[in-house]
Amino acid sequence: MALFYTGKGDKGKSKVGKKQMDKGSFEAELLGMLDELNSLLGLIKSQKELPKDLRKHLGGVQEKIFIIQAHIAALIFKGKESARITKGHIKELEAIIEALEKEIEPAKKFVISGEHEVSAWLDYARAVTRKVEREVVRFKKKKEVSPETVAFLNRLSSFLFALARSEMKKSGKKEKHPKYK
Repeated sequence: MALFYTGKGDKGKSKVGKKQMDKGSFEAELLGMLDELNSLLGLIKSQKELPKDLRKHLGGVQEKIFIIQAHIAALIFKGKESARITKGHIKELEAIIEALEKEIEPAKKFVISGEHEVSAWLDYARAVTRKVEREVVRFKKKKEVSPETVAFLNRLSSFLFALARSEMKKSGKKEKHPKYK
């Protein structure tokens, strides 16, 4: 028996745990976006030049994304209560952001991504995080998503922005800003 396919065709359905959902549904899209974000963080984490502490922080964030996915899936399928993002998880991110703020100047202008590879990947992850956050807010209009989940995603985008700027500074390259010409 094959491990990665059944050979039966999926007829537009996707299995999440033991439940099925329409692949074209908003809920499937939201879970897919969370999966995409987690995979993107894994890609960044695999960069050889990434400092060990940053790799550890990103691994911790990936664990939290799985908690968010479980929480969303439980709401979709009215399943048993799942683990949830806590205020402690948010405080962890805030502590790292505050430490990074001591290393870098406040951003006074928009930053054009792409001057340093790891920084650019972190900028991309920030943009994906913001997209996920918007979709979770939309989903929250239908289901009772925990406020900590939304706050965590919001803080995660700030965390990734701070990391991107920190990595840029460490690289010795200068940030570029739009000229609006």
